[in-house]
Amino acid sequence: MPAFSVGIFFYFYNMHANKPIGVFDSGVGGTSIWKEIHSLMPYEDTIFLADSANAPYGNKSADEITALSIKNTEYLVKLGCKIVVVACNTATTNAIQVLRKKFEVPIIGIEPAIKPAALQTQSKSIGILATKGTLSSALFHATAKEFTKDISVVEIIGEGLVPLIEQGEIHAPETIALLKTYTAPMLAANIDYLVLGCSHYPYLIPILNTLLPVHIKIIDSGLAVAKQTFTVLKDHQMLQEKQRIPLLQFYTNAETETLSFLLKEYSSKVSVAKKEF
Repeated sequence: MPAFSVGIFFYFYNMHANKPIGVFDSGVGGTSIWKEIHSLMPYEDTIFLADSANAPYGNKSADEITALSIKNTEYLVKLGCKIVVVACNTATTNAIQVLRKKFEVPIIGIEPAIKPAALQTQSKSIGILATKGTLSSALFHATAKEFTKDISVVEIIGEGLVPLIEQGEIHAPETIALLKTYTAPMLAANIDYLVLGCSHYPYLIPILNTLLPVHIKIIDSGLAVAKQTFTVLKDHQMLQEKQRIPLLQFYTNAETETLSFLLKEYSSKVSVAKKEF
């Protein structure tokens, strides 16, 4: 390869590699996905949008969810993000196809981990805790139909959980009471896998572990999303491989307290600010 071609290649490689990863969620819950991304790719700059002013997405119409998802993605692309991670199950299942058609940057989505649960269940019974928007979406139904033909699936809408998490009430008596109510029919159905179909819900795992028998395995999609993001960046030659201190920016259009609390172990490395977007 001629010297000037090599120079051009590395110029474009560095130009894209140095751009941030964009992540958005209907609120603060997507930080559970961000943590997996940052753990796997610690040198990448990131910009996270918590659309908490419009949370929860799960009770909105498909058109509303799509419009909000477009707005968030447009903002991240405007800020120069090289890839956008939709760290929201409801937004993914309702808007991912529209986003991929509308934007040129790679779009990574998150879906309930139905497939691994269906393939590994021994009791032939699994539970799915998700939002109304996810459980009623065409993408969710198509996935469930493909992998759960001979399996009993207990689908529960986690009504009220997202607002409680957004308010920082993760260990509140109301949260625990709701989880007891939502897991009761799953226990009655003898599930051995519980699929968390909302990026907010991993923050409830410590409580769920106290409510569920030890043989029930809890699955979320965080690590799978991080791995897919890594693969796409590597395939597009946009992976940041230089050891460096990354710029980790978090924006919310609501109060910042809960977001800061969920990121407390990263407090010395991240910036959290309220911003209109």
